[in-house]
Amino acid sequence: MKGVFTIIGVFWTTILVAQDIHFSQFEVAPMVYNPALAGVFDGDARFIANQRTQWRSVTIPYSTIGFSADVNGALERDALGAALSLYQDRAGDSRLNTFRADLAASYRIAASADSAHSFFAGLQMGVTHRAIDYSDLNYDNQWNGFAFDPNTDPNEQYTREARAHVNLNVGFAWHYREDRRNELTAGISLHHLNRPEQSFFDDPSINLDMRFSLTAFGVRQINEEWDAMGGLLLSRQGTYTEFIPGAGARYVMNESRGLFRAVFGGIYWRTRDAGYILAGVHYDDWRVGVSYDINTSDLRPASAGRGGLELSIVYILRKFEPPVIRRRLCPDYL
Repeated sequence: MKGVFTIIGVFWTTILVAQDIHFSQFEVAPMVYNPALAGVFDGDARFIANQRTQWRSVTIPYSTIGFSADVNGALERDALGAALSLYQDRAGDSRLNTFRADLAASYRIAASADSAHSFFAGLQMGVTHRAIDYSDLNYDNQWNGFAFDPNTDPNEQYTREARAHVNLNVGFAWHYREDRRNELTAGISLHHLNRPEQSFFDDPSINLDMRFSLTAFGVRQINEEWDAMGGLLLSRQGTYTEFIPGAGARYVMNESRGLFRAVFGGIYWRTRDAGYILAGVHYDDWRVGVSYDINTSDLRPASAGRGGLELSIVYILRKFEPPVIRRRLCPDYL
């Protein structure tokens, strides 16, 4: 008979494997939410790093690290975007580790003569590997009648400690851009179309649920110095729903040829779970953002409201292209 702790562990493992990696700063984690966003930026190449630490005040911290790189004009085709993304997540006493590697491609269709409006379709494929460590888990049958004895062999039997599966994801997006200070992006996506098996006990009836995501985020110039910012995320996977609306502002300190210096901040709300504050800076082709979740769920008595700290760094590479001189005129005195 499996102990109570085993049942609880299996229950939470089932929940964890039924949900994907996620970030509060969803607008700078495009490959987590929509493969159609590969290459949807102003520049030639984009590099994004994400790091999130959660529940440090409650248990062993949950840690998520992500990196993605995407390009415009892949294979020398202006309409083609491509992306590589890598993510690792570690959670809880069992050190449930998730490693994910994906490749994505997107195709752009200009919807207006000036290319201000564009539609994108994207496809993403990759591999996810999950592993669990049972060595630090405790069980009810380690109670010897007088006290808990961690040296008692619980005699638990496990089928496997790791498994891997293939990811198959699709997405569609619309992008409108006047300039750096006036743009809007919205999209929908479906992840895990193949619904891979998930059970560490080789139960073929436990499959990863498909995830539906809807994202929208943008910026609008108000005057010479201020921009309004906002976004929302709606994601549903099985019985789990995440809805995040939010808004903020950006103060532009310097905008000139080749320079863009600004600071920004905002407040977002993850319904029935947490609110978080966001602050950051733009420094030319760099964007750095920091957010902190304030827990409001039923876990608040244990967490004391302390949720997760998240950091994002974005760098956009722009190739220097010198002007093409069609002809040179010799001066008269030569």
